[in-house]
Amino acid sequence: MDSPQNPVTATIPTEPIGSIPRPPDLIRAVAAGATGQVSRQQLDALYQAAVHDTIARFEATGSPVITDGEQRKYHNFATYTVDGLPNLAPDGFVLQFVNHHRQWPRLTGGPFRYGQYADAYLEDALRLARVPVKQAVISPSALSLMYPAKPLAGYPREQFIEDLLREHETEVRACLARGAHSVQVDFTEGRLAYKLDPSGHLLNSFIFLNNMALGNFSAAERERIGVHTCPGGDCDSTHSADVDYAELLPSLFELKAGNFFIALAREPDREKVLRLIARHLKPYQRAFVGVIDPLNPVVETPEEVRDRVLEAARYIPLHQLGTTDDCGFAPFSDDTSTSRDTAFAKIEARVKGTALAAAVLAGRAQSPQV
Repeated sequence: MDSPQNPVTATIPTEPIGSIPRPPDLIRAVAAGATGQVSRQQLDALYQAAVHDTIARFEATGSPVITDGEQRKYHNFATYTVDGLPNLAPDGFVLQFVNHHRQWPRLTGGPFRYGQYADAYLEDALRLARVPVKQAVISPSALSLMYPAKPLAGYPREQFIEDLLREHETEVRACLARGAHSVQVDFTEGRLAYKLDPSGHLLNSFIFLNNMALGNFSAAERERIGVHTCPGGDCDSTHSADVDYAELLPSLFELKAGNFFIALAREPDREKVLRLIARHLKPYQRAFVGVIDPLNPVVETPEEVRDRVLEAARYIPLHQLGTTDDCGFAPFSDDTSTSRDTAFAKIEARVKGTALAAAVLAGRAQSPQV
């Protein structure tokens, strides 16, 4: 059954996920820098130029909330926290996509510490932005995959988890304190967990671990914390799109967060997913549903977005509904499958289409009842 509509508010919130494709000159320079052909100073200048351009173009889309495009996250959205640390080996967990793979580093010894916290990126973005800025961070469960199957001598997994949770909480609190509009915890491994372990034990352990961190925040703080789930998005490929959302969503909404950013535009049966969201979404949670498919090179029209929002509004109470993109446009820094122009065109379509849907719904609410 479709849910009854609540009174329509003036707007439907809309937010991006995070990453924007890096400029080609930055991608080339990062590769050259790894071989010592480009200096740190030259790289820093290119990073700064990329952030400045990203924020300017983001604001030009009319997006009410932006990110820095994750331009400074070296390599990817997940391991930016540990890049360059000495107690790592490159042969860790393999994240298998449909047509390629990415590899996590493996922890070789303790203690576990972040080498980089995301609030440094946020500080840089806030100096440039004229609208609210959200900050994406990686989940504890994703980083837990760095610990090897065989326990490390002198550094048991229990101590690693304690250190990991402390570092994650430190990062989230720093972002909130610096003035992030919200902090988004990237949980792309949620759907993947069920693929790796159909018993559900791995997924349950991920939910438990992330809740150990989220439980340390107050209810007011959790209103500014969100969780993003998707089947992956890298080089026009996914890692777990074949997993039924019914295996994830009941557990997902057990996470102690106020907002959920849920990939939806690419789903073959969106209405089935919307029914699941409506069934499991708690009264104090908001679902930002994906209305843009970053893996499709065709730019959605505002009217297509409008219709996807109206579809979602049939199931999700309007005071709990928002819109987003299914995934970041380049979670891995060397991904060139989508251009910056395409990414920003899609974001603009999301912003305009969401506004069109809000206007339609407001008009319906104001029409005399027959």
